[in-house]
Amino acid sequence: MSATVKADVTAAYGKQAQPRLIHITPVKGTFYYGSCDGTFYAGTRFQLTPGSTEAEQVALQDDGAVMKYLIDRPGTGWTYLASDTFPANPKGCDAVAEIPSHLSALWNDCRS
Repeated sequence: MSATVKADVTAAYGKQAQPRLIHITPVKGTFYYGSCDGTFYAGTRFQLTPGSTEAEQVALQDDGAVMKYLIDRPGTGWTYLASDTFPANPKGCDAVAEIPSHLSALWNDCRS
């Protein structure tokens, strides 16, 4: 996986989040990526980077502890798909219906 995938996933989530999140990056060791039937999936937790605004800090405080899942269907680019529950389900990403079960297994159920 390239750094471009992480950057694209991060940018896509940041643009779709409310408020918009510019100063974020994936938490080290929590980035998962794979494909199923030509569709790409990614999952990660995000953390703030220097320069974050108060609105970004509040948004990540409220929602930042959970995994975010994004999807890239052919020709669409990355879009938000789902989030973990809070607190996280003990089944990890296997409990997220939108994530194919074989990817969840490859990702060790997103337990970093």
